[in-house]
Amino acid sequence: MIIGVPKELKDHETRVGLVPAGVGELVGLGHQVLVEKNAGEASFFHDEQYAAAGAELVGTAKEIWARAEMVCKVKEPIEPEFRHLRPGLMLFTYLHLAPLPELTEVLLQQQVTAIGYETVAGAGGGLPLLEPMSEVAGRLAVQVGAQYLERRYGGRGLLLGGVPGVPPARVLVVGGGIVGTNAAKMALGLGAVSTVADRSAQRLRQLDDLFNGRVLTLAANPTTIADAVAEADLLIGAVLIPGASAPKLVTTEMVKNMKRGAVIVDVSIDQGGCIETARPTTHTHPSYVLHDVVHYCVTNMPAAVPRTSTLALTNATFAYVRQLADHGFPEAVARDAGLAAGVNTHQGALTYAAVAEAQHRPHRRLSDLL
Repeated sequence: MIIGVPKELKDHETRVGLVPAGVGELVGLGHQVLVEKNAGEASFFHDEQYAAAGAELVGTAKEIWARAEMVCKVKEPIEPEFRHLRPGLMLFTYLHLAPLPELTEVLLQQQVTAIGYETVAGAGGGLPLLEPMSEVAGRLAVQVGAQYLERRYGGRGLLLGGVPGVPPARVLVVGGGIVGTNAAKMALGLGAVSTVADRSAQRLRQLDDLFNGRVLTLAANPTTIADAVAEADLLIGAVLIPGASAPKLVTTEMVKNMKRGAVIVDVSIDQGGCIETARPTTHTHPSYVLHDVVHYCVTNMPAAVPRTSTLALTNATFAYVRQLADHGFPEAVARDAGLAAGVNTHQGALTYAAVAEAQHRPHRRLSDLL
């Protein structure tokens, strides 16, 4: 198979879809790998390393998209890349289509087989290709939140962990999944008073055991969330419904009741955000102030630490890249139901039910198309 790795175009997206070691393994198996020049530079994977691994270095993204049978990316195509999409192309990347009807329409019109990292299912449950970036984003949310609590960023001027005689900041994490757990871990490590809110009593018990009672747990409902939001210095949105738009659990009225200079980091923004006042931002313009609260809602947060993020991501994705390359799409998804679950579009049909529901589009089962 001919596999293409273009340079990412999304604002400050510094990760890359394959590392040189992965390229070397694919080439050793008889595949051809095209890598756009400088695609890995921001992650400190250099052209010479890709060339030494057997990649063909290509000067333009246009050539990569035109020649490749499968394109491996990190983030969803943005408007300048839409013209490269074509019938029969296999695209393997994060898609997060629920809040992106325009991209969904292009993928359908161009009959692209689009597989979303975030919707590939694990053999024992879970989302194995979303988890590593959720771990990064959860930990990074606290790091970023601590920075934006500094006065120069518009925050309350608080040190997250406080000092002897001065109380630490209060951190509220809404959602107790992978993102929320890692955010709580970082907040606890920095000395903050940390609370995780979740609707699942079972998950709250697990978190209480995991943190040995050092992280407060909160049964989430509109009343408890409103009270906790009003007390928070740093609010982290960490809600995920796989493939679907995130529910708005924190309302505008709740945000209006927050302390002046409090900080919101909505990690759920890739799926539309779980905070009503959140809107997507970029690494170039990462934050805005609304109702006297600092909002940080960057849709590709892990790109801030691309070396760590690329290694963590490709450790997880490579086995699936190899399956698709070795067996081709029909056989690969027939062999692996979890990979089949990750297919969002195929032959002009929307094959992921949660996206179809979010966008009010018709849905078809992948099995009916194969």
